[in-house]
Amino acid sequence: MSTSVATKRRAVTGAVSPAVPLGVVRSVGAAGSREDVYAELCGALFSGFPRRDQRLKAEQYLHGLLTAQGRKSIRNIAAQIGGPAAEQSLHHFVSSSTWDWQPMRASLARYLERNSCPQAWVVRPMPIPKAGEHSVGVDRRFDPERGQVFHGQQAFGVWFASDELSVPVNWRLFLPDPWVNDRTRRDRAEVPQEAGEETLEECAVAAALDTARWSDVSRKPVLLDIRGGAGRAALTRLAGAGVPVVARIGPGSRLAIADRSLPGFGAGPLSAVQILESLKGLRRPVSWVDTVAGARTSRTSLATAVRVALPTPGGERMRPLVLLGEWDDPRRAPSRVWISDLTGSPVGSLLRLTKLARRVERDFVEVGEGAGLRDFVGRSFRGWHRHITLASAAHAATVLAASDWESSYGSGYGSGRTAS
Repeated sequence: MSTSVATKRRAVTGAVSPAVPLGVVRSVGAAGSREDVYAELCGALFSGFPRRDQRLKAEQYLHGLLTAQGRKSIRNIAAQIGGPAAEQSLHHFVSSSTWDWQPMRASLARYLERNSCPQAWVVRPMPIPKAGEHSVGVDRRFDPERGQVFHGQQAFGVWFASDELSVPVNWRLFLPDPWVNDRTRRDRAEVPQEAGEETLEECAVAAALDTARWSDVSRKPVLLDIRGGAGRAALTRLAGAGVPVVARIGPGSRLAIADRSLPGFGAGPLSAVQILESLKGLRRPVSWVDTVAGARTSRTSLATAVRVALPTPGGERMRPLVLLGEWDDPRRAPSRVWISDLTGSPVGSLLRLTKLARRVERDFVEVGEGAGLRDFVGRSFRGWHRHITLASAAHAATVLAASDWESSYGSGYGSGRTAS
């Protein structure tokens, strides 16, 4: 290939036009770019397979994820490449083979670092509704995004994100108590021995920490939501691994003002919203680029950042942090509240970093769903991980090819729906 995807990407400038749906990306006049990305990805991700037949099956599965209509089940994928015989072969490759998905995920992360410019790792929860009882990790769960209980699985994805695109590179499947403690269920789904009991927040943090262990992958700030409770433990684990964090917290989270020059210093723990409301005279407008509405739109929010610390028991030294507040309506309480250990970052840089969560939400809806991230229909733990790893590669192929086509033809991907 005469020009790499990375070289083409550096030419992207100017506005992003209304986005193109997943299927259109594969039908417009970008065949050369699309084939280049597909060939590069296959080479980068599948070269570690020791056998040629495994590399071939991986390429077939990826091709099927990109071309099959409807749900990306093994049956529908096999229908693209050979019918019943191919179905049996691909089922064995995904559900019963012995290949390890972790090296492929690390290779995907390195490929993205070479061909895009990730600014952060966004940890996004992904509920997966299921009708049956036998899919690994299935249980009745509450989905805070929809405000309702659903029956299914819960996973956390680590997305490499920038203003231009985002791609999931790592995954962790949450196992509720009935699965952790039921030996029959574990054996039937081939759950590995090391998969133990953890909370949802611990699962989210573990996904980020697993990613940080990959060699030759640059650590970026981790964006995650810890409004569920145990924020101190999450921040401590990430800090111990040297991973910077920007975490969304609840307005009632208790913090202490750490800036001696500000009113409230020495007053003891206060709620985050109390601190921000008492200092709202320090708010200033911050501009940021909205990339989720189908065009690059300049927007402005009121925001302020305050040096704070988490109260500690027993007189321990408090860790310095910064509290970030954003207002949609200046007459109301802050709309979103974040805490970070990036204490030297300007308020504008921090706020723009938080907006990458919106980018991930858009790309999940517009591309990830169509790439099959939630479509595995098997029952095994290993099968789920292998499928979602290959579906992440399909997501990467779609957004990279679309973004590369955009640099030449002035259009993007997705359908232009707005992520909240």
